[in-house]
Amino acid sequence: MSFKGVETGILYLVPTPIGNLEDMTFRSVRTLQEVALIASEDTRNTQKLLNHFEITTPQRSFHEHNYKERIPQLIEILQRGESIAQVSDAGMPSISDPGHELVVACLAAGIKVVALPGPTAGLTALIASGLMPQPHYFHGFLPRKKKEQLTVLETFKEQEATIIFYESPHRIQKTIQVMMEVFGESRQAVVCRELTKLHEEYLRGTLEELNRYLKEHTIKGECCLMISGSTEVAEGIVDPRSLKEQVEALIASGSKPNDSIKEVAKRNQLKKQVVYNEYHEIE
Repeated sequence: MSFKGVETGILYLVPTPIGNLEDMTFRSVRTLQEVALIASEDTRNTQKLLNHFEITTPQRSFHEHNYKERIPQLIEILQRGESIAQVSDAGMPSISDPGHELVVACLAAGIKVVALPGPTAGLTALIASGLMPQPHYFHGFLPRKKKEQLTVLETFKEQEATIIFYESPHRIQKTIQVMMEVFGESRQAVVCRELTKLHEEYLRGTLEELNRYLKEHTIKGECCLMISGSTEVAEGIVDPRSLKEQVEALIASGSKPNDSIKEVAKRNQLKKQVVYNEYHEIE
């Protein structure tokens, strides 16, 4: 249980733009101006942001390699009554970035934590992807080694929610190839790169189609990789939905109508024409 702190500073979790500086909110700028210190993942990168908005607040580095030694120092400052803003290089602190451990330490010390709303790549990409936005599951980065990737992905094989991953442009094709081994070639997916920037791009298709495209094209910029949820029915379980409802569910997940009809026919061991007639209400 956490209790209201007495005369301590506040830890503000401040999101920063993921590419477009115009996405910085008035509240975020004011907060960075008013706190005593900014805990930054990369002080050099954040300094560019501070310079743009004419913010002169001092910084202190806070990243995955020094957070254990830095947290006690930041807690001491907060306990003196001075407030701190924590920022990552881009996007929301703690989401595939440093921050969570500092939040936990502050709550344990009775220090108030305030999160500001703002840019986050995963949800921004999701709502324009065309895949079902809810339910969704955010995972972030996969492990680097293929064996570990397979282990993680197997746990998502029957996940019905849209799954959001982050990936480097240098590894995106190999990651998709691993996903094909687990999810199959026909699973719908979307790659979004350069989000909010001038060359923002969405690549939509099956995993096999995306793999084929990436074999022939080199892409740049950090990527969001979104995978549609499973529409498979577990073996031995009869799908209670009508044939039309099953087709509509596949279409909603991003599959083409004709492919959806073919898949439903296969699952129900029916002729494609039977499902076609049911879907189009042809007697």
